[in-house]
Amino acid sequence: MGKIRDNIFGWLYRNILKPVFFLIDPERTHNQMIAVGRILGSNPVTRGLTGVMFGYQNSKLAQNIAGLKFKNPIGLAAGFDKEALLPGILPSVGFGFEEAGSITALPFDGNERPWMWRLPEQRSLRINYGLKNSGAANIHNRLKNRKFNFVLGISLAKTNSEKTSHVPSGIEDYFESYKIFQDVGDYFTINISCPNTCEQSPIFAEPKNLDLLLAKLFSIPKTKPVFVKLSPDLAEDKLMGILQVGGKYPVDGFICTNLTKVNKFNHQGKGGFSGKAVEELSNSMIAKVYKFYGGKKIIIGCGGVFSAEDAYKKIKLGASLIQLITGMIYQGPQLIGEVNRGLVKLLERDGYKHISEAVGADAAI
Repeated sequence: MGKIRDNIFGWLYRNILKPVFFLIDPERTHNQMIAVGRILGSNPVTRGLTGVMFGYQNSKLAQNIAGLKFKNPIGLAAGFDKEALLPGILPSVGFGFEEAGSITALPFDGNERPWMWRLPEQRSLRINYGLKNSGAANIHNRLKNRKFNFVLGISLAKTNSEKTSHVPSGIEDYFESYKIFQDVGDYFTINISCPNTCEQSPIFAEPKNLDLLLAKLFSIPKTKPVFVKLSPDLAEDKLMGILQVGGKYPVDGFICTNLTKVNKFNHQGKGGFSGKAVEELSNSMIAKVYKFYGGKKIIIGCGGVFSAEDAYKKIKLGASLIQLITGMIYQGPQLIGEVNRGLVKLLERDGYKHISEAVGADAAI
């Protein structure tokens, strides 16, 4: 019944809802979906109904990673729920976790509009929000007394400002947010790879600068897992340098990857590309990170997941968890259940009893 349900919702979304949504400005559509999600997540009745429509669980997908219990490996990537407004509804949609943000120490109203473009033929988006959010203190105050029934990650980035574009001020900016969120969320992601800031390139993607940043962050006792989010556009020497620095500190793992600045489509405008534009770069980086650490660091794969097969490829290259946004926008919210259901079928096809057995199966160490 679940597969039939997903097929029906998928058809309705792709053939009726999406054509209407895609007639509307993408920023407005995004805001409307956030508003709907908040309403659905606000009471147990709508959460329950949403779960009936989209939910799926299977013990073969449940994992304990870095001391956290994930009901399934599919998470909402940072960038969609910038203000952490949706933790109430996302478990009912079928997500095993979400990453809120990215959140910065100071509020930022966003880059000059427009912020988003759809590229349907390429199954990608071009995004240039520039770390728009209301600031760490505001978001923390709203979340600090709430409990959630799935894993909530907090993605932290440097405030998009000329004032934080120098290493010392940038470190203090990260550290401020890091201190504020010590008691909220289940893990941290240190986003050093946003391509949409006022700098020509992210300053903490330089290994020596990242070294200084991590030294500061880990100068206080670590209270939860910490991940670093990588750019798909890193040169080989920069990547190796970052991974060496990561090995010096209690970094639990890496997110592979953020948006790419590589413009394959000759699309005019600012920002980075998501979706299929970044898939191959993401997969390549997953394999490199897995090989570098011999599978001893956790990898979250992100970029171009539109199907169970897409997710499974990342898992077999070395990712234990998967994040997505763009696939959901193009395919519909039932995609989460489709991917989880499909992963179980793929595991059974290959003779695996649990998803953990497939992690890194195609990696060359």
